[in-house]
Amino acid sequence: MLAGDWRRPRKGRIPEVPAEPGLVAEDPDSGFCGAVVGCDRFGVTLEDRFGKRRVFPLAKAGFLIDGTPVTLVRPAAAPREPARSASGSIAVRGLRAQVAKESRIYVEGVHDAELVEKIWGHDLRVEGVVVEYLEGVDDLPAIVEEFAPDEGRRLGVLVDHLVEGSKESRIAARVSSPHVLVTGHPFIDVWEAVKPSTVGISTWPSVPRGVPWKEGVLAELGWGNDVGAAWRRILGSVRSFTDLEPDLLGRVEELIDFVTAPAT
Repeated sequence: MLAGDWRRPRKGRIPEVPAEPGLVAEDPDSGFCGAVVGCDRFGVTLEDRFGKRRVFPLAKAGFLIDGTPVTLVRPAAAPREPARSASGSIAVRGLRAQVAKESRIYVEGVHDAELVEKIWGHDLRVEGVVVEYLEGVDDLPAIVEEFAPDEGRRLGVLVDHLVEGSKESRIAARVSSPHVLVTGHPFIDVWEAVKPSTVGISTWPSVPRGVPWKEGVLAELGWGNDVGAAWRRILGSVRSFTDLEPDLLGRVEELIDFVTAPAT
């Protein structure tokens, strides 16, 4: 097949072969033969059996593969994984604002609302659900009554320290509407729902009964006495759902599912 000048144009097109890693090709002009170890818009890199590398232009026709002339081309780009939101859901591109649903999610305080917004904000905007904060749950039954929930106007409530025998559990038990879901996490404060490793500590401190929890935590950690600055430090360390405890993740997902379920 090498009789004459095989590089001269002939009838029929020289086949194009993607320069996939590991493909062995030879440059007949130089006699260099090696495996493909890289390919970009500038050229293809071959590495011979001695570890020597050379770069050849992709526009060059006439590489040999098993003695057959070919033109090497860039491999097709691998399909991109869909972008993910902070909650791990598939991100919706080009999201446009929509009218908010009548259903709502209530959380206890500003810090709870800011954490939910940071992780689930994209998902909530997709669904058109607004999150509001209560500044405590002491008046929850009256708040629920004022909200006037029904089949098309559901209410989800996220409560801190919702454990058996707590004040919060007794208040939650007074809400019985089928259009309201009251759930919560076991942590005294939503700060504890952030994994300690996320903020660079081994564990959240145990605060003696009677000492305000946030102030006690700051004292134990030596973070000063500025609660706002401490929260900004904590929230700034959170990047995605992997930085939060499962006990919070599951409850928020449950509330979103509840308030967005289609009316029956």
